[in-house]
Amino acid sequence: SRKMHCLVWFVRWWNHWTVFFKDAVGRNVRVNGDRYRSMLINFLLPKMEELNLVDMWFQQDGATCHTARDSMAILRENFGEQFISRNGPVSWPPRSCDLTPLDYFLWGYVKSKVYRNKSATIPALEDNISEEIRAIPAEMLEKVAQNWTFRMDHLRRSRGQHLNEIIFKK
Repeated sequence: SRKMHCLVWFVRWWNHWTVFFKDAVGRNVRVNGDRYRSMLINFLLPKMEELNLVDMWFQQDGATCHTARDSMAILRENFGEQFISRNGPVSWPPRSCDLTPLDYFLWGYVKSKVYRNKSATIPALEDNISEEIRAIPAEMLEKVAQNWTFRMDHLRRSRGQHLNEIIFKK
């Protein structure tokens, strides 16, 4: 389907973009509303335009900086009704780590790779994270996208019931 195609392309391209939030002198900083909105406006949206990614869905968790009024306005302006978020047009399901590829696949996979290589400094750790994300094979990302679609189809058919047969399936 077209949405599946967009998801696969987005995931493929996303593995080349690693965003670390830093201040003007390069120190790591916490993500706040201003920094998050700056990342959306100055990085994500231009990158999507550059890659001609249209008819995309955006998904975010319920972090306060994500759901701040100004952040939500940017998302509504750029994604219309096609975004999943707490307080968004499509609600973020509570405790939904089994529905989000970043949670059920990416973070665990990358962490398992990154921590094999004991980085001595923060810059080395950041480089290692970026390298491991770039090294994820496209075929693996396609399988993750197919699995996500399968999970969404199951959720729709089961009317929101637990995903036991998916989560515990080999």
